[in-house]
Amino acid sequence: MLIHHETLAGLVGDIFAAQGCSAAESRRIAAYLVAANLTGHDSHGVIRVPRYVGMLAKDEVRRDVTVQLLTDTPSFALVDGQYGFGQTVGPQAVQLGIAKARQAGVAVIGLRHAGHLGRIGEWAEMAADAGLCSIHFVNVAGSELVAPFGGVERRFSTAPFAAGFLVPGRAPVILDFATSLVAEGKVLVASNGGKKLPEGSLIEPDGRLSNDPETLYGPIGDGSPRSAQNGLGAIRAFGEHKGSGLALICELVAGALTGSGCAGPGPRPFSNGMFSIYMSPDHFGSPDELATETRRYIDYFKACRPAVPGDEVLLPGEPEARRRAERVAGGVPLTDEVWRSLGAVAQACGLDAGRYSPIPAG
Repeated sequence: MLIHHETLAGLVGDIFAAQGCSAAESRRIAAYLVAANLTGHDSHGVIRVPRYVGMLAKDEVRRDVTVQLLTDTPSFALVDGQYGFGQTVGPQAVQLGIAKARQAGVAVIGLRHAGHLGRIGEWAEMAADAGLCSIHFVNVAGSELVAPFGGVERRFSTAPFAAGFLVPGRAPVILDFATSLVAEGKVLVASNGGKKLPEGSLIEPDGRLSNDPETLYGPIGDGSPRSAQNGLGAIRAFGEHKGSGLALICELVAGALTGSGCAGPGPRPFSNGMFSIYMSPDHFGSPDELATETRRYIDYFKACRPAVPGDEVLLPGEPEARRRAERVAGGVPLTDEVWRSLGAVAQACGLDAGRYSPIPAG
């Protein structure tokens, strides 16, 4: 089924307003989740709504939080998100980095104890919109889903990484990926009838490779909530030792260095840590020379002969931009199970899900 993105955002915003979030926060959560769907990152989109509502009910995430400033210098800040929604505390941390980098040229921001930050590429895009390049390392305390290279037991979160680089006169390059072979949200999507996982994305305790979501979630019943605690297997790191090594660095700088906490045994509150570097190109020499060299290299990169005749070599961020244009025009695709789950949450909130109509088929 397809649904207009404005309609979908209206439904999601009304759900969080009914959960006691302010109007501004409800709109913001909805906007970021729907934006993830628009870019094709369905794993970080509205499929997360039931989880967020469940976390609110357990006080695992908090409404309308203002970050606490722990350390503040002209080019560095450490802030505590106090388990507020990532869609609320994330922008606050990014804005702080933007302001400092504009003054000092470079800024480092450590964010600890944030709720789920969603698609990390959002924060690289936000910095790029402000005229800055940026790099973001993220970990997830309270989450062990990924086996390191050579192992079968979970030791990492999916540990996302993102970066953005300005290209004068055209869209910025936005690199955004999980260091796991697939994001946990993609396993969630597959378990809900969405796109199947690539072969060998998961690993069983005996070392057998799998693409069955039950490897991670255990037996899946109709309508049952997905919990990785029910499965015995793990997601694999991408790129063998390379992705595994990058995930380790994400855990160390976003988890240990920020004080947010790394993955590990024992009960730990779910939270994202994020270590971000913001760079002002204007502080790195001649803007004209930088613009000329950047455009020259991007043109050279794009001119590479494609492996498949008629295809195109794409820059990071180009697939998302094209998907966004397609889905804004034609609607956001949702599986029937995801739509039913949103309807069930809406009904539990006292909302009439029938007010938010999908696009008629045909």
